[in-house]
Amino acid sequence: MTNPVRVSLAGAILLLISSSAAMAQKAPIQPPTFKKNPHPAPAEKHDINGVWAGPLLPELYDVPPMTPWGEEQYKRNRSNGAYAVATANDPLSKCDPMGFPRNVLYQDRGIEFADTPTKMLELWQYQKTWREIWKDGRTLPKNVGSDVANAPDPRYYGYSVGHWDGDYTFVIQSNGTDDGTWLDNDAHPHSGELSAEERYTRVDHDSLQMQINITDPKAYTKPWLAAKADFIWHPQQEFEEQLCIPSNASSYFNIIAGPAGDTNKQPKH
Repeated sequence: MTNPVRVSLAGAILLLISSSAAMAQKAPIQPPTFKKNPHPAPAEKHDINGVWAGPLLPELYDVPPMTPWGEEQYKRNRSNGAYAVATANDPLSKCDPMGFPRNVLYQDRGIEFADTPTKMLELWQYQKTWREIWKDGRTLPKNVGSDVANAPDPRYYGYSVGHWDGDYTFVIQSNGTDDGTWLDNDAHPHSGELSAEERYTRVDHDSLQMQINITDPKAYTKPWLAAKADFIWHPQQEFEEQLCIPSNASSYFNIIAGPAGDTNKQPKH
């Protein structure tokens, strides 16, 4: 049986991270300290397969000014205040899917790529989620979520296609994301018009570099380079099990976060 205290503490840590976005933007956490080979082998061509350990919070770049629509959504997301854990309206606090691109911007501590002839699979340690990145020549869908006949529905993790740029960089382009998720831990919104480009460059056998560029004309006034992150080869090639379990999250809010957030019960000074 899962230890509810351990899960609750894990949830508490994640939620506290959500309430510290300003600090996160300036102080990225480093990858786990695996013993790295000082003389790694060269990278294989067209190969990013394997498990990679990255930062919990990649280095973020300044978000550009929002459009009026974006500002309205941002205020709505923050309507319960500055992320007191007991009152936060972050969908993740209810174990809702993190979605894309928030998972790339904030939960890259453990990822795995598994290549197949027609698609690349990317798997995340947190919540044990994955996505399909098609490399069979198809294009991204159009009119996602629109009233056009047979238009595809939005997805939490969007639609993705990929290709190699040279021998060592895999490029992923995505669209069609569900606008019910947050862009980041600081409650920034995104619309269904969001598109993103990720570039994963294998520098050598033990090193992988990522950057993600975001375009969302409905929510932001210009495209921007949103984040960069460095990954190192995970020698054990194994994930921890990190799950957000609704029943345990509910217990955590009832037992810990709720009483802690009740200002009527706080000690007087």
